[in-house]
Amino acid sequence: MNSPHDVPHPETRTVHTPVVEVTGSRPLGTPIYQNHVFAFEDSDAMAEAFGGPDGAFFYSRLGNPTVRALEEAVADLEGGAAGLAAASGMGAINSVLLALLRSGDHVVAQSCLYGATIATLDDLAERWGVEVTYVSGADPEEVRAALRPNTRLLYVETIANPTTQVVDLPALFAVAKDAGVLSVVDNTFASPILFRPIAHGADIVVHSATKYLGGHSDVLGGVVVFATEELHRKVWHYAVELGASADPFAAWLTLRGMQTLALRMRRHSDNALDLARRLADHPAVASVRYPGLPDHPDHELASRLMPDGHGGVLSFDLRGGREAGKVFAGAVRLASLSASLGTVKTYVMHPASTSHRQLTDEQLRAAGIGAGTIRVTVGIEHPDDLWADLDQALRKAS
Repeated sequence: MNSPHDVPHPETRTVHTPVVEVTGSRPLGTPIYQNHVFAFEDSDAMAEAFGGPDGAFFYSRLGNPTVRALEEAVADLEGGAAGLAAASGMGAINSVLLALLRSGDHVVAQSCLYGATIATLDDLAERWGVEVTYVSGADPEEVRAALRPNTRLLYVETIANPTTQVVDLPALFAVAKDAGVLSVVDNTFASPILFRPIAHGADIVVHSATKYLGGHSDVLGGVVVFATEELHRKVWHYAVELGASADPFAAWLTLRGMQTLALRMRRHSDNALDLARRLADHPAVASVRYPGLPDHPDHELASRLMPDGHGGVLSFDLRGGREAGKVFAGAVRLASLSASLGTVKTYVMHPASTSHRQLTDEQLRAAGIGAGTIRVTVGIEHPDDLWADLDQALRKAS
């Protein structure tokens, strides 16, 4: 008979539950390692785990098997050497900027970046003394002229928001590389299905995984992909101390969403092109901006860089201006009035009365936004249903 000390008390047994290891088969889905800490057999093995991103897992802020699966999946799609997942898109962006910049450095940035990215760069300029020069990105020589001896980064986006500008990214990357400057690209709007920046010369790619990678409005996350292991290690060491690490369940949700990414991006692009064509013929609409339309100023370039589609974001200007924009945004029924994008559902927003409400009409024009501009982030619903909704809202706004 066992000694009483051989069988732990119930209080102990409820704490030390068994860890089931899979043998003889393998899971077809990625397991969720929700635990934050891992145990070792000896102290030497634990000590080795502290060495960097390739060591054994020991604390989930520094690495987690489920999170690692997401990092490897996105890095593989982007054709990069390694990935780094974060708790949000801005967590990913801040990890890169804060790890690679210091006081006195200079950044050349596209003028129509995501607003929170510009806010971060402005904060770095004010508090850290990082110099920032904004350029249109339309001319590689403009970028070359903006470079300085202390320039460290070129920061651009694949498709600009909400103007849908597409710039000659390979040419810009080449200018940066010639000067020894790192190129960082926000590829959220295109996703690696439509464009892979590293194959065209980029050094770092960032994603808000909240958008197309996750795709279902149920996850917040970000991912960075690096062209080299050296860059990955440099940013990783800062990012894990910054504490913007991805949650395992969020990583799992993103991986689940990515299984249909290629299918969704094709439908997003097809639906957006269909709506853009119909909007262009509507009497209440003054102009439409979508790279898939032949009259878009960047259509030829966008078609060369993204031959499989131009994404799910478009914008158009209402003839009735600011008031018409507010009426339209409040009149949609199938689409939702929301500031996000990249999900299976369609969202609309009127920047002049929401995200850019503090700007005058003149300031809006300088930013490439009209008083009556509407941004549509097109989902995967049936295009006829989407058009019926937009059409009835257009009639009310006319």
